[in-house]
Amino acid sequence: MTKEQKDNLFLLVKSLTKSEKRQFKLYVGRLGVNSDSKFLNLFNLLDKAQVYDETSILKSGIVKKQQLANVKAHLYKQILISLKLNPSHQNIRSQIREQLDFASILYHKGLYKQSLKILDKAKDVAIFNEEKNLAFEIVELEKIIEAQYITRSISNRADQLTIQAKELSELNVITSKLSNLSLQLYSIILKTGYVKNETESKAITKYFNDRLPKLTFSALGFREKLWFYKAHLWYSFLMQDFLNCYKYALKWVDLFYENPNMISLNPVFFLKGNNYLLEALYFIKNKPKFIKKLNEFNTVVSQSNFPKDENVSTLVFLYGNFHNINQYFIDGSFEEGLILIPKIEAELAQFDNNIDEHHKMIFYYKFASLHFGVGNNKACIKYLDKIISNRSLSMREDLLCFSRVLNLVAHYEAGLDYHLETLLRSTYKFLIKMNDLHEVQKEMIKFIRGLQDIYPQDIKNEFKKLLQVLKQYEDHPFERRAFLYLDIISWLESKIENKPVGQIVKDKYLQLYA
Repeated sequence: MTKEQKDNLFLLVKSLTKSEKRQFKLYVGRLGVNSDSKFLNLFNLLDKAQVYDETSILKSGIVKKQQLANVKAHLYKQILISLKLNPSHQNIRSQIREQLDFASILYHKGLYKQSLKILDKAKDVAIFNEEKNLAFEIVELEKIIEAQYITRSISNRADQLTIQAKELSELNVITSKLSNLSLQLYSIILKTGYVKNETESKAITKYFNDRLPKLTFSALGFREKLWFYKAHLWYSFLMQDFLNCYKYALKWVDLFYENPNMISLNPVFFLKGNNYLLEALYFIKNKPKFIKKLNEFNTVVSQSNFPKDENVSTLVFLYGNFHNINQYFIDGSFEEGLILIPKIEAELAQFDNNIDEHHKMIFYYKFASLHFGVGNNKACIKYLDKIISNRSLSMREDLLCFSRVLNLVAHYEAGLDYHLETLLRSTYKFLIKMNDLHEVQKEMIKFIRGLQDIYPQDIKNEFKKLLQVLKQYEDHPFERRAFLYLDIISWLESKIENKPVGQIVKDKYLQLYA
């Protein structure tokens, strides 16, 4: 059933708003012959259906089996054309492309002067809105037309176009190199997480420096600066340099506030910049600044003029809720954070088709960690099981690994030690397979395995011994990453001092910012 629901046409139909459906019917109804067409009847059937069921479609008699693929393809195309014509989907880019299409038509009709006039206006709009790829495309068409239709009003027209094409081309090359570098670094952190050792650190640094293009920063525009900040941000994240993460994320977000027209034109990049800014503040544990930036984010995205399409709405939901939860981890106020879980779970169902498994996994890990923080270990295990039992997950190996380590600790805390040995073996094998067995994890597994042979009266001393061992890794450039996902130090201190984990974290936070 789940597989059937993933039919592309069905998902597209179900994504339409009431106004979009109404416009589609008006669009296809402009021709009387469409009033009883197969594709319109199929649209009406899919619109009413709860799930995609090909058998029901064929039984309805709307279309024969051998015709179904073609009718579906035609319907899909007609919906997209209708959406393209919808004012809500019009933006600067589509308007520039439309003008470029008009100019091309006029050129082919031999109306060169009219074509050049449209291109000149479209180029100004493209350059003003940092759409330099489109601007370059416009200049190239201008060069073709000028080669056939020589304008005598500007004697150096050829030189102007040549210089403009060169400048745009150079900036586009810089953007391409920076965006390629940024994407590759992002891919690395999604696949393997932070650098794990000196060898990886040197390799990433060399990779970054080798691919960072030479440039004059003062000559860069909005778009080039944006990719420059993004590339440096991902490098800093990989290296666990969270102060530099904050520095470049703040530059990224401030770039939008300095160019407010870019917020509505590039809302996704604006949202992502805020997400990384909040993530960096979370890692450096600066809650006052975190709350300030979170409030600023919520204020901007709630404004009536902020874009509200499905993609943007999904990202607002993701980033807003990730950081609504994170604020409670900073100072250990886990109990307060628990009230968010039912609300977020209900909304997750609404965004099910728009959110990938990777982001759902992050929510489950955060839910599990909140429950672990207040001692709800069985609830913690329930959410971790959603991650561990999901065989389709192939991203963020570090989170997959720490989910299993946290699962071990939660089973011990919940007193579910009757199959702890089996869990230990499976966790150990998984970490070996992932090549992610590091000192903190080795010590944790060794400790939990040995707990079964320790007398109750000696257990606190064993906690103290483990704490002493792990403390040496707390500021280690590579081993410290373990504590970003699982605050084992605070857990051990809570066992030794007989206090809740949340109280330990809260006391540390107050000492830091007293």
